[in-house]
Amino acid sequence: MRLPVDSATGVLLGFGALHTSLSGPGFAAAPTKSGLGFMVSSPRRAVPSSTPVDATCGATSGFMGARVLPTTGVEFRDSAAHTPGTPSMGLINGGKRVFQSIRRPFRSSDTSTSNNQRSSGRSDATNGNGDDMGGFDDVCVVDGEELDCQVSLAGNKFDQEKKKVLLLISDTGGGHRASANAIRDAFDEVYPDTFECEIVDIWTDHAVWPFTQFVPAYKTLAKNPFLWRIFWIYGKFPISRWFQEVQTRLTCFGKFSRCIEASKPDIVISVHPLTQDIPIRALKILDAKGLTPTAQRGEGKTPFVTVVTDLGGAHPCWFDKRADLCFVPSDPVRDVAIKCGMPEGKLRQHGLPLRAGFWTQETRSKEVMRKELGLETDLPTTLVVGGGDGVGGIAKIAEALGDELKDVEHPSQLVVVCGSNAKIKKKIEEMTFNPKVKVSVQGFVSNMEDFMAASDCIVTKAGPGTIAEAMCRGLPTMLSCFLPGQEAGNVPFVTEGGFGEYSNKPGLIASTVADWIAHPDQLSEMQHAAKEAGRPSATYDIARDIAAVVLKKEGLPQGNEPGAVPVPLPVADGRDGALLAA
Repeated sequence: MRLPVDSATGVLLGFGALHTSLSGPGFAAAPTKSGLGFMVSSPRRAVPSSTPVDATCGATSGFMGARVLPTTGVEFRDSAAHTPGTPSMGLINGGKRVFQSIRRPFRSSDTSTSNNQRSSGRSDATNGNGDDMGGFDDVCVVDGEELDCQVSLAGNKFDQEKKKVLLLISDTGGGHRASANAIRDAFDEVYPDTFECEIVDIWTDHAVWPFTQFVPAYKTLAKNPFLWRIFWIYGKFPISRWFQEVQTRLTCFGKFSRCIEASKPDIVISVHPLTQDIPIRALKILDAKGLTPTAQRGEGKTPFVTVVTDLGGAHPCWFDKRADLCFVPSDPVRDVAIKCGMPEGKLRQHGLPLRAGFWTQETRSKEVMRKELGLETDLPTTLVVGGGDGVGGIAKIAEALGDELKDVEHPSQLVVVCGSNAKIKKKIEEMTFNPKVKVSVQGFVSNMEDFMAASDCIVTKAGPGTIAEAMCRGLPTMLSCFLPGQEAGNVPFVTEGGFGEYSNKPGLIASTVADWIAHPDQLSEMQHAAKEAGRPSATYDIARDIAAVVLKKEGLPQGNEPGAVPVPLPVADGRDGALLAA
């Protein structure tokens, strides 16, 4: 048969929405006001299309996957008997050019995917249950020349529903949720419409008292390092740790299990040291009972992955040998994992997952960034941050910096970010600084990547996230305090890395930073060291490794060596969701 397709508009059609059983080949086309109306025929009956194809918008619900393409007249010839099922068409563009074999998955109101996979040749399509859906084995005649232009529209190799990712955290500090958000955002960017992520503070929302009080307890302990040290040792000592785990299993196991079962995850990702033991046990039982999507598909166990968010050291609770994969950000944390019995084959080392603003290097100059932020453009700039709560004695540090920087030969600038601590912000705003030191006081900011890009160095508490972000921006780092335990290792990580110092005395902090500002060559060397230590691609790498497991592109990845270049894994090319090699 011949399709008289308009050479200016032309259409490319896939019959994804037709669920008719056709016992013979053949279809016809007729012009409509908006494009082409189609009829699919069989010896017994003719089934008209309920929806014409719009020439400018492509197919609507009656035809899935239509595209507008310039073309000439096209003739289709059936070269084999038709098998009942979903018909297919060749893709013609510009006379003799044929787009071979593009697979398009069906879509409905509750299913979607971005992982269309390109292939060529004959397709053996199924309806998802292993049943053959058939298809035309067509020959296209373009300007009198016969070309093979078979296309299967039955589906792709991956499941067509979004993969459900459950990220478990506790909001004890902002870093765990920030890391979970970063992983979610990386999935959305690298694999659009492929993953659905749910972030759950499982202790606050699904535990029993007193374990629901982890977050307020953390805030109290963080302001009292001595109490925090006791809490840290209690959780690390084997006997007390065992006792605590038994107690939480007895009281929280059922609620945690119901949370995981309700989420129906294809993978569970732990982004907190206290979300390993019970979730792994619960997931094992749910898999055994066939209550998880993975088990229901007959694919075995649901993968469980840990993403460690500490940098220079880590609590033993992070490392559960039953996890399928464990991401560590640094050599020191990798060493702790191995000492805790974590198999090296399960370890992957990329860096910390960071907010999207730190995934690429800033190409704008510091002067441009300062202008955009309303700062003085030509002054060396010191950034002082105290975390989201504005802790770390930043008022005393700001005052001491003002006293020291006034003695530096040239003027300078001080930017103080107080977070949500309005009391500290007001106190600093009421301070009097020497005219040689320009001071900008900020509250909570959502564009920390811009403030770091505008600065020459940073003063901060030893939080792993802020240190990793500062490295990506190439900032010499002055550490002002740390929590005993997991943050203690961040101090040697910075000082031995050659891009920072530590002191908890405001006067010494100020004199050290003033010395950096007074010696640009020294500052430049430290900036280079910081940038060398940065891992801006870590979030992408972590997302790709996890996606490789969930999308069944590979088995569980084998561990890489410390500092090794990540093995290329599938990524979406950002155009049509086709999976390509990185």
